[in-house]
Amino acid sequence: MTTEEATRARAGQCEEQQVTDGPEGAAEQGFDLFARLCPSREVFAELADKWSLLILMSLAACGPQRFSELQRGVGGVSRKMLTQSLRNLERSGLVLRTVFPETPPRVVYDLLPLGRELAELVTPVGQWTEHRAGQMMAAREEFDAAHTEG
Repeated sequence: MTTEEATRARAGQCEEQQVTDGPEGAAEQGFDLFARLCPSREVFAELADKWSLLILMSLAACGPQRFSELQRGVGGVSRKMLTQSLRNLERSGLVLRTVFPETPPRVVYDLLPLGRELAELVTPVGQWTEHRAGQMMAAREEFDAAHTEG
């Protein structure tokens, strides 16, 4: 069986699996990212958005940060998207938001243990990306040149 056939077979199996229970029942069955209705897929998609992993990596590298520090550290993120991403990360138990009772209130974001664990896993992927971006961009240019109608 080729890799492509194995992937198709796995996809077919995943489509048949349905997770109908709550989180406890799903945990007993085991989560499966490839299953159409598995709640782990939603979690994965939220983590794979444009900003979440960069935020986690910034917090891991620089430690606790205020909103404006995070916004400067993660270049290009808008206030709206940073707010939304931080809220999702906080909701998922990855980031802790602490409000200090000062005037004006000071808000600091930090990693919770799950967030630190994930940041440790994705940081090498970020480093690999930085080291290999030139090769990938060259491959894209070569592909685009070969597939441009002319």
